[in-house]
Amino acid sequence: MLNLQSLHHIAIICSDYERSKKFYTEVLGFTIIQEVYRADRESYKLDLGLNDGYLIELFSFSNPPKRVSRPEACGLRHLAFAVENIEESIAFLIKSGISPEPIRMDEYTEKRFTFFADPDDLPIELYEI
Repeated sequence: MLNLQSLHHIAIICSDYERSKKFYTEVLGFTIIQEVYRADRESYKLDLGLNDGYLIELFSFSNPPKRVSRPEACGLRHLAFAVENIEESIAFLIKSGISPEPIRMDEYTEKRFTFFADPDDLPIELYEI
C-alpha cells in the first residue's frame, strides 16, 4: 500500500487561458502562487492556492481535445469545494453570470450541495459544511 500524505494538486487544461484565470481567481477566489509562460510549448502554467495551500495547476495548450465532462461521465467526476452558506455562494455565482443547478440534499449526510461549470464545462460542486 502507498503511504499517501495528502492531495498535492489538481491539474486542469483550459481552452481560453485568460477566461479561466479570471474565473478561478476572481470568481472562485484562488490566489496566484506562480505564473510562467513556457515558450517552447507555447503554454502557460498557473499555480493557484486556496487558504495558504497549493491546489490547482491551470495549463493552456493550443487546441486541446474536448473531453466529456458531466458529473456522471466516466473519469474525473467533479471538483468539490466546501462552503459555509450555500445560498450566499449561489447568489454570488448568479451575480457573476454563472447558473448553478438547483440545490440538492445529500441523503446520507443531509448536507446541501449544488453544481455549476467552469469556463470549459468542468463540473464544480459547492458542498455546504
